[in-house]
Amino acid sequence: VKLEESGGGSVHSGGSLRLSCVSSGDTYRGGYSMAWFRGAPGKEREGVAAINTDDRTAYGYSAKGRFTISRDKDTMSLYLQMDNLRPGDSATYYCASVDLTLEGGLLQADWYRHWGQGTQVTVSS
Repeated sequence: VKLEESGGGSVHSGGSLRLSCVSSGDTYRGGYSMAWFRGAPGKEREGVAAINTDDRTAYGYSAKGRFTISRDKDTMSLYLQMDNLRPGDSATYYCASVDLTLEGGLLQADWYRHWGQGTQVTVSS
């Protein structure tokens, strides 16, 4: 499975961005989970938001009330609508997926098998 993110960029505080992630290759045959993580390359990644094939969602504390995760079941694409962005949201955002219907571990990076290269989000004050 190959994941490719897009939609990053630079915005001012209070602005919005919509990230997209497209799955390709030998995609999922059954249940799966997809998520957005963020962080610096080579450092521990913070779970931002996740969703599984039952449409169960989970949000990290910093994302609640400002970010919305969604997916397209037909194309196995993942989206993250980010509103009211703050400078603290600046990071590289990674798309991740796994061939499991995760429940409690939706925001735990260790569960995820496939990762994209990341897209940079920069929020200035």
